[in-house]
Amino acid sequence: MDVPHDSRAIGLWPEDSVARVPYWVYQDGDNYKRELRRLFEGATWTFVCLEAEIPNRGDYRTNQVGALPVIVVRGADGAINCFENRCAHRGALIAFDDAGNVENNFKCIYHAWSYDLCGNLRGIAFEHGINGVGGMPRDFKRETFAPRKLRTTTLYGLVFATLSPDTPPIEEVIGVEVLGRIRRVLNRPIRIMGRFTQALPNNWKLYVENVKDTYHASLLHLFFGTFRITRLTQGGGVLVSPDGGSHSSYTIDKAGDAQSTAYRDQGIRTEKQDYKLADPRLLDTVDEFKDGIQLQILSVFPSFILQQIHNCLAVRQVVPRGVDAMDLKWTYFGFADDPPEMTARRLRQQNLVGPAGFVSMEDGCVGGFVQRGIAAAGDQVSAIEMGGRTTESQATRATEASVRGFWKAYRRHMGY
Repeated sequence: MDVPHDSRAIGLWPEDSVARVPYWVYQDGDNYKRELRRLFEGATWTFVCLEAEIPNRGDYRTNQVGALPVIVVRGADGAINCFENRCAHRGALIAFDDAGNVENNFKCIYHAWSYDLCGNLRGIAFEHGINGVGGMPRDFKRETFAPRKLRTTTLYGLVFATLSPDTPPIEEVIGVEVLGRIRRVLNRPIRIMGRFTQALPNNWKLYVENVKDTYHASLLHLFFGTFRITRLTQGGGVLVSPDGGSHSSYTIDKAGDAQSTAYRDQGIRTEKQDYKLADPRLLDTVDEFKDGIQLQILSVFPSFILQQIHNCLAVRQVVPRGVDAMDLKWTYFGFADDPPEMTARRLRQQNLVGPAGFVSMEDGCVGGFVQRGIAAAGDQVSAIEMGGRTTESQATRATEASVRGFWKAYRRHMGY
């Protein structure tokens, strides 16, 4: 059922189905504001950093929880604190750098108000005036003026934060199966290898859908199919959490794929067997997790991604920047006990992903293609029916079950 363009009201959904998504959800400004309140500032966990990024007292990173700027810092007692990056005086950012270390407190550059490692207001420049003249009123109470504080939780070296007191434990949210797939990768101390931020010209949900969409991987990404990193004719499947929001997709390389002509038979691509890499070491891989899974992409609702593509490991964070813009924050990592040859292998394979990656450069533009394609189609709906209309885990990647799972969680949190 089409939705009349002039009646796109908050709460209106064309069908009671997670297989039908109205395009106005990627375009409507009021809907976007509602997402910031109900998702990112509501009862969900947002990834804010890796524990390895703030190992010592006073180490901090700045980040975003939706539109909310935050500081994540290791406290004097070793606890991880997260609070709003906003001075209680005039609203300026407290910390400007992406990361750093402070000995005891943060100091706002505007008027030198200072905050301790828990986010408490501790110092006010010239609080008592000069020579008894001026200064703050005597009844001013510092404790009533402070940045908002967020609850934090850690999970296998990942740090998540939430503003809501009602957010359930993160293990409960993710579910046993997907949780096990996080533990599979993050099974020992890590070492940060590099970071960057990629700006994308599309609504943030389009990228999250893309991450959950196993159907497109070997169709959009020619490199994937050509070099048999992941193909639908290989083994694998998709795990979807009970609430739909989290997922893990995986590919197992099986010998039978080498004889499959499924792609050629459908005219999807021309398979030329003489394609070679100038440096074949790019795909020199080691089965470091001893389970034959050569690719795993995992997400936690609403905006966190953990990737393993061969030996290239990374976390990604989706940051909304408006109705039709977002930032994608990448952090590559390896393990603290990696020998030099594994570090070199990971560095080579990091060329697979990123803005110019052999694999993921297409993901950087396809969301923009959708945003442009639906510009006049706010009344229309997408048909997300590959693999059925439900959100259960499936032993295939020729499915959109995890995409439908996202919309199941989205509708619940948004009240649609």
